Amino acid sequence: MFTLGINTAYRANELLSITVEQVLSIQAGDTLELKQSKNDKYRRVVINKTAYEALRLYIENDMALQRRMSEKNASLFYSQRGNVLSVPTLTNMVKDWCFGAGCKGRNYGSHTMRKTWGYWQHKRDAPLPLLMEAYGHATQQQTLAYLCIQAEDIKNIYSMEL
Repeated sequence: MFTLGINTAYRANELLSITVEQVLSIQAGDTLELKQSKNDKYRRVVINKTAYEALRLYIENDMALQRRMSEKNASLFYSQRGNVLSVPTLTNMVKDWCFGAGCKGRNYGSHTMRKTWGYWQHKRDAPLPLLMEAYGHATQQQTLAYLCIQAEDIKNIYSMEL
């Protein structure tokens, strides 16, 4: 789920809304269209190779999921107790994953996956207007603030020698 999250920039509740039927036959390069929770608009995301491989591994190796595959509109992600995952549970899972991976700090949550996607796109010189559009933000300032990169970028400007 983490790999899918950092490769799609879906919000936590959007990730948790994915059904087995939506991804069962998906391939790398296909699009996955999910309804955005904030504005009820649909957002299309191209599934890259990494996200595709993570989905395939998950579908092939989750035995509980194998039993639910015939259910119409079965959710893709369930808890160990058989309940559909909730956003607070996913938030705790992300915190545990980040702590287990040795990440510094403690300010991790379900938005960490979404922000990670944007941060790396920015580092790869993705144009800010495209990131703004992908996130559904109204202004570039909102995107900069969301990604917490403005202060870093300003610091870099001052450190450049003329």
